[in-house]
Amino acid sequence: MPEYRVRDLSLADKGRLAVEWAERQMPVLRLIRERFSRESPLKGVRVAACMHVTKETAVLMLTLRDAGAEVALSASNPLSTQDHVAAYLVQEGIHVYAWRGMSEREYFEAIASAASIEPDITMDDGGDLTVMLHKIALGEKGGLDYEIGSSILNPGLARRVRGGTEETTTGVIRLRALEKEGTLLYPVIAVNDSLTKFMFDNRFGTGQSSIDGILRATNILLAGKNVVVVGYGWVGRGIAWRARGMGARVTVVEVDPIKALEAYYEGFNVADMATAAAMGDLFITATGNTDVVRAEHFLRMKDGALLANAGHFNVEISVRDLEKIATGKRRINEHVEEYTLPDGRRLYLIAEGRLVNLAAAEGHPSEVMDLSFGNQALAVKLLVERGARLDKKVYKLPKSIDRKIASLKLKSLGVKIERLTEEQRKYLLSWA
Repeated sequence: MPEYRVRDLSLADKGRLAVEWAERQMPVLRLIRERFSRESPLKGVRVAACMHVTKETAVLMLTLRDAGAEVALSASNPLSTQDHVAAYLVQEGIHVYAWRGMSEREYFEAIASAASIEPDITMDDGGDLTVMLHKIALGEKGGLDYEIGSSILNPGLARRVRGGTEETTTGVIRLRALEKEGTLLYPVIAVNDSLTKFMFDNRFGTGQSSIDGILRATNILLAGKNVVVVGYGWVGRGIAWRARGMGARVTVVEVDPIKALEAYYEGFNVADMATAAAMGDLFITATGNTDVVRAEHFLRMKDGALLANAGHFNVEISVRDLEKIATGKRRINEHVEEYTLPDGRRLYLIAEGRLVNLAAAEGHPSEVMDLSFGNQALAVKLLVERGARLDKKVYKLPKSIDRKIASLKLKSLGVKIERLTEEQRKYLLSWA
């Protein structure tokens, strides 16, 4: 049994059932796992992952293990770990450092513990593992991640990593900042930028699971509510469309004029945050940015307004501002806190402003994570094969892999698509 730190190993049997259920709904990853088991493309490779410890992630970790890799996994969010899944993965030979409700210090200690296997490949969801390794290597002192990581890890660790992957928009933003500064120390594949990831995971996955988390936490009726979606990227689109489908009146807040115009022509009300603040019954942030809902907005909101975040980090709703202006606070249930403003109005924060779909529910449906994690598995294989020849940049997966994953998914669904004739191919290639 590997080194680990989880809440309760006796939960492993429950975790096994959950993972088996997820795998049944992940045919693409199942096919990749079968192939990896035969070919062992990751034999002798060490993979350190910082991801949400869910039943779907478990299927990915077991796929890497069956490919021959040694795998260490830490959580990418203190509230997203499914403890029964973590216990099962330990039983299956994965180094797991994760449990639900970690403190900030425990969170970064877990990331450093996973990185202590001295990985050849890093796998990230939000960039915390990658950033910790870079801070230590570059001597960027400051922050709990540097303090903890530098006390445990070799400062030269990042320079021997062969490559990494990144799962989410927030993490890709951080990676591109490193690349722009010329300080990215190894090549990273932005899995998030694959079409079979962001068009499905971000839109259909987060769209459904964020609404699911809000409803589990509050049991409100969405029909008739004024819902404000802050951000109209692929995540915001998914949330806005699903909220409208359940009968909500949806307003979109955007800073990008093209996205705002798109939302307008797709039938949504579009407003700035100051205007929307006075209208909303429920606010859902999905921007990847900080302080998009803050004190001046809280002070304009209706009594009883609900606040939820669908972005990776708990920075989009300024909890700091909310704590500062509130005169009272109490917990309503496991996932909802009530803040009383000076004039008696009450605002309700869901899941502490953390990623609502994982903090208050179970995250994305397995079917959509099948696409994302198929990309992840093939990205790791690609880095093992080609990482030494790649520049220290952020890359997209080749389009051929995107198309392969889409084809496998369609085949599993029993869907047939048309094929071009030879004459049609020639026609499309001819300028005349």
